[in-house]
Amino acid sequence: MIGISEVEAAAGLVAGHVVRTPTVSSPGLSALLGVPVTAKLELLQRTGSFKARGATAKLLSLDEAERAAGVVAVSGGNHGIALAMTAAVLDVKATVVMPRTAPARAVEIARDAGASVRLTDDMDGAFALVTRLRDEGLTLVHPFDDPLVVAGQGTVGLELADDAGDLTDVVVSVGGGGLIAGVAVALRARRPDVRIWGVETEGAEAMSAALAAGGPVPVKLSSIVSTLSAPSVSRLTYDHVSAFVDDVLVVPDREAVRGVLELAEHAKVWTEPAAGALLPAARRVLERVGDGARLGLVVCGGNATTADVGRWAADFGLH
Repeated sequence: MIGISEVEAAAGLVAGHVVRTPTVSSPGLSALLGVPVTAKLELLQRTGSFKARGATAKLLSLDEAERAAGVVAVSGGNHGIALAMTAAVLDVKATVVMPRTAPARAVEIARDAGASVRLTDDMDGAFALVTRLRDEGLTLVHPFDDPLVVAGQGTVGLELADDAGDLTDVVVSVGGGGLIAGVAVALRARRPDVRIWGVETEGAEAMSAALAAGGPVPVKLSSIVSTLSAPSVSRLTYDHVSAFVDDVLVVPDREAVRGVLELAEHAKVWTEPAAGALLPAARRVLERVGDGARLGLVVCGGNATTADVGRWAADFGLH
C-alpha cells in the first residue's frame, strides 16, 4: 500500500514535466445532472490523458542501467502515448505493445514520438508479449501494477483536493485501477469524508470482478473501450480500491458513448468513452446518495477522434 507521502513525493518529482490541469465548476453539467459538478480536466494533459503523470514519475525514477536498457509498456492506448512521448523528452528508447483494437490514432502518436510499436491480436497477447520483452532485458513501465506509477496518478487527487470546492462524491474511471488507487490515497488523506466511486464498462469489468472474488481474477474483454480493458487488475490496485473506494459501478458501452456526446454538448469538452462513462455512473451515484450531493468528475482523457465517436454513435443509434 502506498501512502500520501509517496503521492506528495511523486508530485514534487513530476512538477514541471506535467500540466497542472484545470479543476473547474461546470454550469452545463450541473444543469444536466441537477447538482453542482466540478470537473478535473485531465484530458488537457499534454498527452491527452492522466497517464503522463505515472509514466513521468516512473521514468524519472529509473537508474542509468534501467534507462540504458530501454523501457517497454503494454497499453490500450493512453499509457502507450504517455510512455512514448515522455521517453522521447527524456531520451529513453521505448517499446509499446498494443492490441490491434487500440485506437489507430494512439498507435500513430506513439510511433510519431519515436517508440517502437508492437501489435498483438488481443490484450491478453499484449500482456504476454510485454512480459517476454521484460524478461529479455527491457525495463517494464507497467500501466498500473507499480507503486511509482500509482503514486504519479495520485497527483490528480492531490490537485483535485487542493483546487475543488466542497465535494461529497468523486467519480473516477477504472481500467487496471492505477488512477483510482492513487486518487483514493490522496483524497482519503486530504478529504476523508468524500465518497469515492469507480466506473467500468460492461466487458471491461476487471475491478468489479476482483471485488466480487476477493482478489484479482482474469476477465473476458469485450468492451469497445480499449483504454479501460485490462485483463485483470493487480493486487496493488485491488488492495487500494477495496480499502478506500465506496463502490465500482458498471455501465454499458452505449451509455459511455452517450456520455461522450453529452460532455461535448453540456461541458464543451471532447472526451473518450472512458471519460464518457462518468456521466451514467454519476446518475447512479445520485440515485444512491440522494439530495445534497456535490460531484467531482475526473475527466481522464480525450484521445478519441471524431471519426471514432461518430462510428460508435452510429453503431448504437445515438444522435
